[in-house]
Amino acid sequence: MSVIKLTDRIKVMERKPMSFAERLYLPAILKGMSITIKHLFRKKATIQYPEQKRPMSEVFRGLHVLKRDEKGAERCTACGLCALACPAEAITMTAAERKPEEKNLYREEKYAAVYEINMLRCIFCGLCEEACPKAAIFLQNDKMAPASYEREDFIYGKDRLVEPFLLNNKS
Repeated sequence: MSVIKLTDRIKVMERKPMSFAERLYLPAILKGMSITIKHLFRKKATIQYPEQKRPMSEVFRGLHVLKRDEKGAERCTACGLCALACPAEAITMTAAERKPEEKNLYREEKYAAVYEINMLRCIFCGLCEEACPKAAIFLQNDKMAPASYEREDFIYGKDRLVEPFLLNNKS
């Protein structure tokens, strides 16, 4: 604190000497300022996402994909083991029986007429992949779920899960 004296309408401030505790605080301020100045010259931790991408871990589990066999038929037989194995209860399916004209679309007599994964509930544990006896569902290690503002965009149906059918030209 300083003492103010009024002499001839001039304010004169006298400085009181700093206490021992105040003198100890000054080096702490200087140390804090040095840390702040060091951080100004460090490399930034953020990246410019759409242009730059960080490398993914080898064990990263991304988006789900329903696989096809060599002939292009869906592998899923709607057994429901993936839905039972899912701890977050993110997978729902409705089984149906294959019609004779759908012989090339599905491998077995039963198939998943409706197969949905709620990506908001999914914890990407990979238990659905391990539980599938037909190796029909896999978690890709190179794709992430895109961002969206609508909840409906995170419910993935067969239209987004089944891998596209590609003809193998061996010529």
